[in-house]
Amino acid sequence: MKHVLPILVAACLLAACTRPAAVLRSPDGQITLTATVDADGTASYSAAYRGETVILPSHLGFLLQDGTDLSRFRLAGFSRDSHDDTWEQPWGERRLVRNHYNELTMHLTPTNSPTEGEPCRVNIVFRAFDDGIAFRYEVSNSLPYGEERGGVVITDELTEFRLPWNAEAWSGPTNHTNFLEALWTKSPLSEKDTVATPLTIEVRDDLYMAIHEANLTDYASLDIAPLKPDFAAAEPSSAVTLKAALVPWSDGTLVKTRLPFVSPWRTLLIADKPGDLITSYMELNLNEPCRINNTAWIEPGRYIGIWWGMHMKDYTWEIGPKHGATTANTMRYIDFAAAHGFKGVLVEGWNKGWEGDWTRIDDHFKYTEAYPDYDIDSLCRYARERGVRIIAHTETGGAVENFEQQMDSAFAFYHRLGINAVKTGYVNPKHDGREWQRSQYGVEHYRRVVETAARYEIMIDNHEPAMPTGLRRTWPNLMTGEGVRGQEWNAWNASGGNPPYHTCVLPFTRGLAGPMDFTPVIFNFTNKVLPDVHPESTIAKQLAEFLILYSPLQMAADMIENMEGQPGLSFVESCPTTWEETRVLSAKIGEYILEARKVRDDWQPQGSEPGPGSWFVAGITNEEARKFTLPLDFLDDDATYTATIYSDGTGADYQANPYPLDITTRTVNSRSFLDLHLARSGGVAIRIAKQ
Repeated sequence: MKHVLPILVAACLLAACTRPAAVLRSPDGQITLTATVDADGTASYSAAYRGETVILPSHLGFLLQDGTDLSRFRLAGFSRDSHDDTWEQPWGERRLVRNHYNELTMHLTPTNSPTEGEPCRVNIVFRAFDDGIAFRYEVSNSLPYGEERGGVVITDELTEFRLPWNAEAWSGPTNHTNFLEALWTKSPLSEKDTVATPLTIEVRDDLYMAIHEANLTDYASLDIAPLKPDFAAAEPSSAVTLKAALVPWSDGTLVKTRLPFVSPWRTLLIADKPGDLITSYMELNLNEPCRINNTAWIEPGRYIGIWWGMHMKDYTWEIGPKHGATTANTMRYIDFAAAHGFKGVLVEGWNKGWEGDWTRIDDHFKYTEAYPDYDIDSLCRYARERGVRIIAHTETGGAVENFEQQMDSAFAFYHRLGINAVKTGYVNPKHDGREWQRSQYGVEHYRRVVETAARYEIMIDNHEPAMPTGLRRTWPNLMTGEGVRGQEWNAWNASGGNPPYHTCVLPFTRGLAGPMDFTPVIFNFTNKVLPDVHPESTIAKQLAEFLILYSPLQMAADMIENMEGQPGLSFVESCPTTWEETRVLSAKIGEYILEARKVRDDWQPQGSEPGPGSWFVAGITNEEARKFTLPLDFLDDDATYTATIYSDGTGADYQANPYPLDITTRTVNSRSFLDLHLARSGGVAIRIAKQ
């Protein structure tokens, strides 16, 4: 239901008031946003949470290449709207999502807009949810010299986030790193370099915030950079101003578009506890509803793959004596998948083009031509007969134009074979040797891939991506993506792999953007190539990460010979990858997280999977051992459950002995408590099956 209440600003009022403003409140009244036009024409906004200022007056606007200044305005008025509905995800951390917000639109005319003819209109639309605020720009089809230019080129987005404190924040750098695969580190905001979003801010123990964007469409990705303090400004000396730093084209411009256009949403989550950041769905609500009429073919689930063996140097991607993607080897993986409840088998190195430097920009990759030792037709048939699907891999080496020329024919080929999921790859810092992956060029390419895949009923696992911004609501065949320093770093990173705290940070940072294909679950930590490099965790933590590092297509990464006979595999075999709801039970960013997920009410269990009403719980810790007493009061009051607990065994330690794993079973109900012990960089994984 919507209510539109226009507010007309009379000319006499504008003349008498130097700072015309309007206030927007969240549905629960806890968040207030004030939109203002200053005496000099600067548009700005500020925000408060429970009466405390969390955003100081912050500037808004653009600069265009032709000199048009969209940073000084005359206020034409305000209008209001509100919305409240609930929609259902085909898959996700929560099945039903409430979309409840109040909206304020500030209608502006640039001060340099022509005095004759239709004036330019710039609307800034603000939305206030109970868990945060968002805003975006809407620019009309009339700009100075717009018809002459034939388009719009943005050279700077002036969006600011002025914070009243130099708070500690977790961020991933964008400089001196590729593919968004960096460690997220904590430091004061003023000391940050240019960083990717989400930027997660720890104001204090009872106030957390995260800056990101939503609905990134035909635009450049948002980075954030701190500005030097303005000591002349009338604000606290500890204030820090963060400014938008869009990922540029190779010519230095930021966005090339045509009128009219809208920007992505700029978002700010606000929470009392770090776990509340994880269970916010504001980003999804800021995207358009699903555009796929029938989503029955979209199938979340577990998968394995011919992949880890390449990193261990047991296999090669290219054809030769150690080629991994052979017909015989793939059949072994299909048989294992069928026997252990995995829906898919990822096969890398199956197609022609892996010889030599495969990151070169040319047309060497062929997406419908298999190597001679890989019979793709018979393998797809063999898999289908056993209830398993092949997951195709389409590495591009950054040669985007080559991929796009073959994309339609390749996806049609996969659809004919019954392949319903594709892992894409772009292992090259620049697309086509020219443009950054997260630039508008890359963003537009990734969208074409997802939309083309949807026409052929294919799900996408996007590696080397732009940061997710909630597009999965509109195109739910965009299942998951990388953009994370994942498990592979525990195979070949000479500095020692991912540190113990890493996966205790990811749910509150990269995970806020969307599902991540981290690829957890390694059982054998032996590394013949780099003996000192292995997962910095226990086996129990590997199991727990399968639940905590969310992905609807979730990979158990190890080679099948290392998984065979492992008692802990039974947790993975039974764990769904889509949920009725998710709760963060206890957490401290970078130190630990304890999380519970409920099996969907409409779940059709297979094999050892428990039915609706059951729960899965997992916890992980950093390099410190921890004890928790877990109340099970989230269980139904009138039900009995069987809890199977996979925990660190006696002597388990991520450095000295990562392998001990205890598996215990007990009957529990909503009045029960579980005493849990997590070893150093350890974990616990619990299946609570409703009887």
